[in-house]
Amino acid sequence: MVPSRKRVKLPPWLEVAKPRLIPLLLATTLGGMALTEGWPLSSPRLVCTLGGGALASAAAGVLNCLWEQDLDARMARTSGRALPSGRLSPTSAFIGAIACTLTAAMLLVSGVNCLAAGLSLLGLCSYVLLYTALLKPRTPQNIVIGGVAGAIPPLVGAAAATGHIGLGGWWLFALVMVWTPAHFWALALLLKEDYRSVGIPMLPVVKGPVVTARAIHRYGWATVLLSGFGIWALPSGGIFYGMMLLPFNGRLLQMVNRLGSDPDSLPGAKGLFRWSILYLFGICLLLVLSRTSQASLFDQQVWSLVTQLQTG
Repeated sequence: MVPSRKRVKLPPWLEVAKPRLIPLLLATTLGGMALTEGWPLSSPRLVCTLGGGALASAAAGVLNCLWEQDLDARMARTSGRALPSGRLSPTSAFIGAIACTLTAAMLLVSGVNCLAAGLSLLGLCSYVLLYTALLKPRTPQNIVIGGVAGAIPPLVGAAAATGHIGLGGWWLFALVMVWTPAHFWALALLLKEDYRSVGIPMLPVVKGPVVTARAIHRYGWATVLLSGFGIWALPSGGIFYGMMLLPFNGRLLQMVNRLGSDPDSLPGAKGLFRWSILYLFGICLLLVLSRTSQASLFDQQVWSLVTQLQTG
């Protein structure tokens, strides 16, 4: 059993919405916004985008729980969840998911634009149908392909800000895609016996910890390398972003290398999993901070200093 902190018991209707996943999805949505010339958004548009995104994510979480309720009932770790334990009926959960989906669509169409609404619903469908139903039970590469669902919020943010998806939005989409395997496989190392017990072919179950740690190492380095392109993806504040990025990447590589040297270490996997969450939050925070006037002034001062040094 993996040690974990005691969690607050949520009401059944809220538990199935997986609210702990929503803040990071909204953070990447904000990151997608900050990468556009449309930043900052008006308050109504911002609220509608984040509200619609949160509701779409909640709907996806509920539908995921509905699809996997039989699997959850067979695992000790998840058998006490709202649906397998009977604390919430499948009918009530399904009605809630439909209500969240319709409300999200209404908010995004009326308060933002159709592109943002369509992308948000695409993210919902890709999580439930592509990842949960199709890939997760069939291939150890499920999260590599299925990670597209978690990478769509930056596109929603970019679309909300400008009505189209620019280079910055696609860059953050790609970054989340390459970040996801290392993040999720670290968790899968902790839960591999649970996955094995129900026949889910996660990479640690199929290939073992050593191969998984090597894969995490590759994707960790890919994340670090790709994160640097944010310097050019940002409309302004790129130098500030690049300098503030260094400690985040240094810590990520440290955690990845530590796990690589001891693939069977549960504390190493747990530490990497937790840090990877903070890492992505940090990237999105840096993107927002890089669009401030102070960051732009910092960039100007750096360029001025470089020019002075070049001219002697």
